[in-house]
Amino acid sequence: MAGEKETPRQKMIGMMYLVLTALLALQVDSAILLKFKFLDDSLSSINGKVSKANDGTVKGIQAQVEKARNQPKDVAVFKQSQEVRERTKETIAYLASVRDQLLTKTENKGKNEFANMSAEDKVAELMLGANKDGVGYKMKGELNKYSDYIKNIIPGVTPLALDAGQDPMVTEKKQKNKNFAQLNFENTPVVAALAVLSQKEAEVLKYESDALKVLSDRVGGTIIVFDKIGAFASAESNTVAAGTKYKAELFLTASASGLNPSMTLNGSPVSVGPDGRAKVEFTARPGNFDKDGNAKASWTGTIRFKQNGRDTTFKVTMPYTVTKPVMQIQSASVQALYFRCGNKLSVNVPALGAQYDPSFSATGAATIKGASKGEVTLVPNASEVTLSVSSGGNPIGSQKFEVRRIPKPDIQCWVGGRPANEKQGTPITAVRNMNLKAVPDASFATFLPDDARFRVSRYEVTLVRGKRPAIPMIPVSGPNADLTAVVNAAREGDRLYIEVKGVQRQNFQGNVEDVPMSKVFNIPLN
Repeated sequence: MAGEKETPRQKMIGMMYLVLTALLALQVDSAILLKFKFLDDSLSSINGKVSKANDGTVKGIQAQVEKARNQPKDVAVFKQSQEVRERTKETIAYLASVRDQLLTKTENKGKNEFANMSAEDKVAELMLGANKDGVGYKMKGELNKYSDYIKNIIPGVTPLALDAGQDPMVTEKKQKNKNFAQLNFENTPVVAALAVLSQKEAEVLKYESDALKVLSDRVGGTIIVFDKIGAFASAESNTVAAGTKYKAELFLTASASGLNPSMTLNGSPVSVGPDGRAKVEFTARPGNFDKDGNAKASWTGTIRFKQNGRDTTFKVTMPYTVTKPVMQIQSASVQALYFRCGNKLSVNVPALGAQYDPSFSATGAATIKGASKGEVTLVPNASEVTLSVSSGGNPIGSQKFEVRRIPKPDIQCWVGGRPANEKQGTPITAVRNMNLKAVPDASFATFLPDDARFRVSRYEVTLVRGKRPAIPMIPVSGPNADLTAVVNAAREGDRLYIEVKGVQRQNFQGNVEDVPMSKVFNIPLN
């Protein structure tokens, strides 16, 4: 049957198997665990429909046999089709028992009640065992026993349970040495293990469908076509981040060439492909997010076509969940910003990927967009700042920051290339060249070096002898002073009285502002 054309449902199941194997290769996080659950739910839903279709095939064989007046040869084919159905139900019941064991082992109830969606260690204990005696090894035998049975009807079918070295779907060299149980259940979350069971059930039902088709052809019968036609929608994910694309397919569950259906999305026409399917794609809008960051939404699709000369319309409503994107903000000092300084931030939203096109606004601060995507500089002018982020016009979220005052610099007096000694005194000749340094707070200078540029702009120097000035006060502009006049007039026991009158700071944009502060030095001369 390898060369026979697959039905759309079989193609879908094959695609889901590819998705399952791809997900198993990814590092597991909470979003991927949810996708395993969605995949398991989708496969289970499809499997139920396929099982009903196979029941219909058996009934079709029975009807054809009765129509041919119960010829012994045809009756034998009908009984064989019933046997195939029974063997299939037994195998599916076995897989259901394995599912129950997994849920019990991992203390989960199933459906939408999962206390632990991971539980990889419990899965391994049950399915692998201590000495290759786990359920996974027995499961391989049960599945291959079924495929061996189907070989009696369809010679050459592939075993259902293959080791990694035999499975053409396994291409990674590091996986090739694994057996069937290890390949499917080693380091595997429980929701992924359940999806594997659903996928194996889908393969069992496909084998059954192919076998029943062969038996049906032997009596000249045809598969019963569903007498009810309905709409079906298949979404890539029912959870989507705000600002990203929601993608789904809207199509008929039963169709025929020449129907030429027309379809709409929320009342607007959508293009229908030659396969009778329409691509559904739109940008998810933010909603009223709950405490977990989720917002419920839905879209509505319609399918209209001619049936027996009359217009027939089917309507489907698909719920989905919009998740609030998580912003990652990186900064040298992300917990608080500095007042009237250029606080550089990098804001990323991983969930949006290449669609991330940020714009920024803020209360309590001016914003300067950076050269690279996601970079922004905040210049606070209030005690608290709220940064708001949008992408492509869609609000993403906001973040509040406290604002720190700029720490005052430490004013140091240097003479003769070293700090002046206010306790033991400084040689008279050393004060000829004086320099007052404004040294920024170390932490502030580390976080914002471009805003931590301070200088002493003005100060006054007085040579004091006893209680009176020995010479007139010397005003100094800038940090450096030539005190030759002081050296020539000074005597041992005199002292220098220095009063700082002005300090300035140059910010990241090159603008200079005054820093309100003062300081006094009393330096003995010897």
